[in-house]
Amino acid sequence: METVNIPSITRRLRQLPAEKLVEVYDFVNFLIERGKKPSYVLSEEGESYLLDTMIASEMVLQQDWDTPEEDKAWANL
Repeated sequence: METVNIPSITRRLRQLPAEKLVEVYDFVNFLIERGKKPSYVLSEEGESYLLDTMIASEMVLQQDWDTPEEDKAWANL
């Protein structure tokens, strides 16, 4: 296998049709963004409260979700 570095990636990119370059660009952006901390994560002194926020939201939304009407609406799925 070829050593992976910028020049080897560039050589391979030059072999792709233009429509595939869009996919590569999207994937590279995905990899970059995946490595970043989401802006919606609450944190204090290095502690992340994303899970706490999710659980609190679920408890509030459960009032709307856990109803006979919702059960009926989702019964055929």
